[in-house]
Amino acid sequence: MYKLAAIFSVLAAPVLATGLQIEVAGEGANGVITVDLFEDVAPNHVAQISDLAADGVYDNVVFHRVIDGFMAQTGDVQYGKAGGDISRAGMGGSDKPDLKAEFSDVSYERGIIGMARSSNPDSANSQFFIMFDAGHFLNGKYTVVGKVTDGMDVVDAIKLGLGQNGAVIGTPDVMRQVTVVD
Repeated sequence: MYKLAAIFSVLAAPVLATGLQIEVAGEGANGVITVDLFEDVAPNHVAQISDLAADGVYDNVVFHRVIDGFMAQTGDVQYGKAGGDISRAGMGGSDKPDLKAEFSDVSYERGIIGMARSSNPDSANSQFFIMFDAGHFLNGKYTVVGKVTDGMDVVDAIKLGLGQNGAVIGTPDVMRQVTVVD
């Protein structure tokens, strides 16, 4: 009986993705970004991102906030869909619950991917950002979920935003398709 229960618990456990492929298109960037997800560092965040990607909700979501030398932010599946009214992009999330922070000692370096959130550390949901350069002031304050392993040239080409908040004016670059990879 115990062996059967153990088998069912293994079968029922969520399978986490080991990575993502993000196809980017737009005025700035065109190409594929390959991401290694850190399921051992932030298992709940990686599971949520993987589920959202597998469900296709990241497809056609814009990079709404892009700050030169800092980061490119995307993932607002509620208000950030290309082709619609994206004036509120950055203010939404998904229909899944917000996540409790999973802070780690992974340092924010070039290519690191972190979860965006409000001032509440336990408010990350669907939005994430990719670092253009080191941002050590974020260490231990934002959940790290992965790292770009290929395609930093694509990240570097993402259309920049303007002003201090980095809001992208006009037509932002978009995640055409986000695919979960093993």
